[in-house]
Amino acid sequence: MTSTNVTKEAEDPGPGGYAAARLRLLTEGARSGPPRRTALADLTDRWLGGLFAAGAEGARGVSLIAVGGYGRAELSPRSDLDLLLLHDGSDPGAVAVLADRLWYPVWDLGLALDHSVRTPAEARKTAAEDLKAQLGLLDARHIAGDLGLTTALRTTVLADWRNQAPKRLPALRELCEERAERHGELQYLLEPDLKEARGGLRDATALRAVAASWLADAPREGLAAARRRLLDVRDALHLTTGRATDRLALQEQDQVAAELGLLDADALLRQVYEAARVIAYAGDVTWREVGRVLRSRAVRPRLRAMLSGGKPAAERSPLAEGVVEQDGEVVLARTARPERDPVLPLRAAAAAAQAGLPLSLHAVRRMAAAARPLPAPWPAEAREQLVTLLGSGRPTVDVWEALEAEGLVSLLLPDWDRVRCRPQRNAVHLWTVDRHLIETAVRASAFTRRVSRPDLLLVAALLHDIGKGWPGDHSVAGETIARDVAARIGFDQHDVTVIATVVRHHLLLVDTATRRDLDDPATVRAVADAVGAQGTLELLHALTEADALATGPAAWSTWRASLVADLVARVSGVLSGDAPDAPEEAAPTAEQERLAIEAVATGAPVLSLRARPEPSTEPSGDPEPLGVELRIAVPDQEGVLPAVAGVLAMHRLTVRTAELRALELPDGVDGSVLLLDWRVAAEYGSLPQATRLRADLVRALDGTLDIAARLTERDAAYPRRRGVVAPPPRVTVAPSASRHATVMEVRAQDAPGLLFRIGRALEDAAVRVRSAHVSTLGANAVDAFYVTGFDGTPLPTEEAVAVARKLEETLRG
Repeated sequence: MTSTNVTKEAEDPGPGGYAAARLRLLTEGARSGPPRRTALADLTDRWLGGLFAAGAEGARGVSLIAVGGYGRAELSPRSDLDLLLLHDGSDPGAVAVLADRLWYPVWDLGLALDHSVRTPAEARKTAAEDLKAQLGLLDARHIAGDLGLTTALRTTVLADWRNQAPKRLPALRELCEERAERHGELQYLLEPDLKEARGGLRDATALRAVAASWLADAPREGLAAARRRLLDVRDALHLTTGRATDRLALQEQDQVAAELGLLDADALLRQVYEAARVIAYAGDVTWREVGRVLRSRAVRPRLRAMLSGGKPAAERSPLAEGVVEQDGEVVLARTARPERDPVLPLRAAAAAAQAGLPLSLHAVRRMAAAARPLPAPWPAEAREQLVTLLGSGRPTVDVWEALEAEGLVSLLLPDWDRVRCRPQRNAVHLWTVDRHLIETAVRASAFTRRVSRPDLLLVAALLHDIGKGWPGDHSVAGETIARDVAARIGFDQHDVTVIATVVRHHLLLVDTATRRDLDDPATVRAVADAVGAQGTLELLHALTEADALATGPAAWSTWRASLVADLVARVSGVLSGDAPDAPEEAAPTAEQERLAIEAVATGAPVLSLRARPEPSTEPSGDPEPLGVELRIAVPDQEGVLPAVAGVLAMHRLTVRTAELRALELPDGVDGSVLLLDWRVAAEYGSLPQATRLRADLVRALDGTLDIAARLTERDAAYPRRRGVVAPPPRVTVAPSASRHATVMEVRAQDAPGLLFRIGRALEDAAVRVRSAHVSTLGANAVDAFYVTGFDGTPLPTEEAVAVARKLEETLRG
């Protein structure tokens, strides 16, 4: 049937002509998608226009208007017809007769009809009282009758909408949030509602309404295509089911996929999820902008002028190198150069997640447009920033989605594309594969105090199901991918092996604990052989729980947790042996010896700051250490650790690694010297001069510089941010770790002044720090302090436990 024949049939004002033309149009294989929806709307317009003309009999002051989805010409095969019969009130009786002549033929065909008969004043009153009615009128389109009447109503309704936007938009946002709460997120549901779920067609319509208010506009790129894709799927759903449904049920997905020419139901869901993700992200950005505009309007212009002499400049608070906070968002600093700084996307993302703030759309797009691929292996800073991002808890999700929306995740991790929007056809799983991986990292961030290598835990969490994008056993495929990704990220060979092992066996503990006899020694030995080491077992235990919690409520229980804990205890017994004593300390280098002798001679601290650390000459090919090299030699005295840590915090230097030990001096040189060999990095800006560091250190040691007061004063000068709700700090005494000292292990969220607080607390506890080994892994500090009493012997057990408890309380406060 040609378009001409369809048109001729539609010219028959009776329902039979329209029904035949409609049927031919919907079964015509040559047209689908937007052309068919437009043709169906045109066909319906002509039919209703004919009915109107036949029933109006020259009446004036009345018009027929399409509203809502019909007004947008988005008619799916089983869509409702949303119609408004608008009249000037001069002849209500004639209008009532006309209404009957319009509505009954529609009902006779079995079409769903949402209709109303109103004057312009009644229409405005209804819109003012009913937000949904007002949204429908924003898409009003003239079909027949008095065009001037329709145009006047459109103009008035749009003006009302713009005038009332400050009150109506918050109500619209609340409506969207309530709908999302009821129907869930379209991009993750196995049986999604294409219209009502978050990221669905209702949200896309809401974004059009926001744009019509002129207060804000949604990101346009990809939005129209996403809306078209969901409408195409709904068309196919209506055709295959013969019903007016928006729910994409499991049993209908293969048929819908075939109607759209897709391979299978999984391919269909991936397209739906991709579209929903675009709409949902656009909604997040748009509503954030609406909030910003409304907040700025809430400040009275006169008061604003009095305070600043005009329009105030937005306050910019630094977060990291090249990254600042402005107006509740993370943006790039004016000096940032993303085209020259390949680590900037990760640094900005980590800073945003740690601060609990969104990344601005402009910043993400600028970085995406200018970003260069990171070298392989990654620089140490890039690896640290990734770990910090993954360890930031719930804020990680929104920041990751912002990176993903602009393609930055695929640039950083090309293997991600295979799991992106990949459905999981298992009722236990709440999320798609990619979101599940991020959820697992979020859950794992709460367990970083349970493991000695939180960085390996977080990266393994991100990669544990990466093999689901490949055929075969996803754990086996994932091991290969994880090994490659971990090496590319810049982990050394040992860490790469650990990550790959954890990914390969991430289901081992729960499967063994729930399906095997744990009293059989062979069962426990098999797990021990697969795991290989206590540290790997520790990581695997934490990942097992994080993975289950991220899967869904049915995947974890007290019973499962107890079984896994029992298995871990048994395997740990097999793997355990006598802990080795601390290794012999290496002989001092020539530079260390020179610094020590100078410190003895001057009786004051001596330091060396290398802005460009020498490349590693180790044959292992380990990645370069993070930060710059700071070496300090100090005559042995009380308070060295808190003094050095406090001075560095004052100068906004982040401690990445730190070693503190007493140095053996050459024969003939009297005195005792403490050597501090640290790696530090500037939070932002340039490094301070070594002379300034030394001068402040001298004052800190002689008591003329109140570090605690200076740090408190500085912190008070900056606004408090929500930030990340980190797991509480944990301080433990490592049993039998050393014959010469008591070893205290501190695991806490890294923060400015953390090492200063630890050092001061240990000094207050009247213990001496014999040596220290400090490392910062992403946002997690993992520190070990070898302490003794003033007599140089290890602390008694009860005293050690009391000191550890007091230190933990101090850090929690």
